[in-house]
Formats: sequence, C-alpha cells, structure tokens
Amino acid sequence: QVQLVESGGGLVQAGGSLRLSCVASRSPLSINVMGWYRQAPGNQRELVVVKGSGATTNYADSVKGRFTISRDNAKNTMYLQMTSLKPEDTAVYYCNAKIWDGPARRLIDYWGQGTQVTVSS
Repeated sequence: QVQLVESGGGLVQAGGSLRLSCVASRSPLSINVMGWYRQAPGNQRELVVVKGSGATTNYADSVKGRFTISRDNAKNTMYLQMTSLKPEDTAVYYCNAKIWDGPARRLIDYWGQGTQVTVSS
C-alpha cells in the first residue's frame, strides 16, 4: 500500500506556471508506475502523464511540450511542472501510483486526495 499527498495547486493566469508535488509514503523506486491524472467538472478523469519504473514516460497529447514529470527518490516525491498553462488545464489533479499485487496478480491503483488547479483567461 501507499499513501499519496498532493500539493501545489492554485489559481494562475493563462501562460503561467505551477509545480505540483506528490509525496508518497514509500520510495518511488518500489512503485511500478506513477503518474498524474486530472478531472474537470462534468468530465471523466483523464491521464496527464504516467512514468514506469524504467525510462518510459507517456504524456497526453494536450500537455506534451508544456508539462514535465520528475521524481526525487530521496524525498519520496513526484513532481509535475506545468508551463504555458491554458484555461482548459483547469481541473483537480490527482497523483496516482500503481503497485503490483502478487496474490491478485494485477496492478492496484492508489490515489491522492487531489489538488485544484485553476487557470484564468
């Protein structure tokens, strides 16, 4: 299991930047996949970026070139650097961890509580 706590959301003007943080209760090195998702009002939760334990990183087309995921393993923390923000980026952003469960033989999802990002035009 893992507990995830996000921070860093807020209100920013279009074109601005924010950095979200996600502190995990265990080392990211022990987590199979970590990533960020977001959910805007009336919409389904959608993928922003996921990063596997190797070098593979997948960004949503809508954020490529503007958002960057990174990790500080010593701090058990994952970051999402967001630049050139647009009003359509407004959403609650959730940290996600997927951990392999041996007995269940599948990845189990864990979620943080979410942090609100609002981009004004």
